[in-house]
Amino acid sequence: MSLRKIILAVLLHATATYCGWSQTYVCADGYVTFRSEAPLEVIIAESRLLKGVLDIEKNTFAFSIEIQSFEGFNSPLQRVHFNENYLESNRFRTASFSGKIIERLDFSKSGAHEVRAKGTFNIHGVEKERIIQGTLNINDDRLEISSSFSVLLDDHNIKIPKIVSQKIAKEIYVEMSAGLLKAEEK
Repeated sequence: MSLRKIILAVLLHATATYCGWSQTYVCADGYVTFRSEAPLEVIIAESRLLKGVLDIEKNTFAFSIEIQSFEGFNSPLQRVHFNENYLESNRFRTASFSGKIIERLDFSKSGAHEVRAKGTFNIHGVEKERIIQGTLNINDDRLEISSSFSVLLDDHNIKIPKIVSQKIAKEIYVEMSAGLLKAEEK
């Protein structure tokens, strides 16, 4: 396990078990959907097990999702191939994105704000620096984050055999949404 994964796991665990600061928000509900649009097949899968934290004082965030939690696909066998052959989820268990929100926001003002998140995106054990755009909606003690972006399989050493190259796209479209609540003192 890489040092970055260990730090992310500790951050998520520490925030979930003890959050004495009202500046910290924890993901109460969230999902990630991905879509592969290849010439011969469209594949869609979703997970509702997104975990994450956002520290509005420091403008930092960390999100992760277990690869094996994705469901959907066009068949059970397709899900098996996704986990075993392409994402190798026994070896690379999570995908994560952690970093900093570029814009400084006034979190006391309700409304929707376009933001850019800069950080390290990790999938299949390969880390890439990314800037991902999204919308952050402030509503009293609840924050909602949504984003759409793409992931190039080559960027993360995800190999697709030539025999199925017309069924799996080289660029995967991802949508995420997370509802975050203020962390309560324990």
